[in-house]
Amino acid sequence: MPYRFLDHTADVAFEAWGTSLEELFQSAAEALLHTMIENPETVRKETRRVLRLENPALDLLLFDLLQELIYFKDAEGLLLLPRHLAAAADELSWRIEGELAGEALDPERHEQGVDVKAVTLHRFEVGETPDGWRCHVILDV
Repeated sequence: MPYRFLDHTADVAFEAWGTSLEELFQSAAEALLHTMIENPETVRKETRRVLRLENPALDLLLFDLLQELIYFKDAEGLLLLPRHLAAAADELSWRIEGELAGEALDPERHEQGVDVKAVTLHRFEVGETPDGWRCHVILDV
């Protein structure tokens, strides 16, 4: 999935993009995982969690997803990525549903990156582009 890291003086910043909202959310989650471990391709899809998030604001829905992934890493020691995502909206809110899959953090196989504490709202953006969707995210490390 497409993403790139940006220079940022205090934290880790990245942009992610996708042709659909689901692809954007997947790309942002992959960038987050790549921040936490240097070799995200080593994460096996052994553990699963149901994902259901809702928020009145689309940008805060992505924020919630990234915070959820950080929570699973901190609370359960799990490295997870979204699978089978479906995004929907009505007049009141945005929703994303699907499945998270991954495994427990294994220091012998997962080369540690930086410890992500949280997603910040500073310069946090989600927007539609002519080619799909793009976001800008800064992680507190």
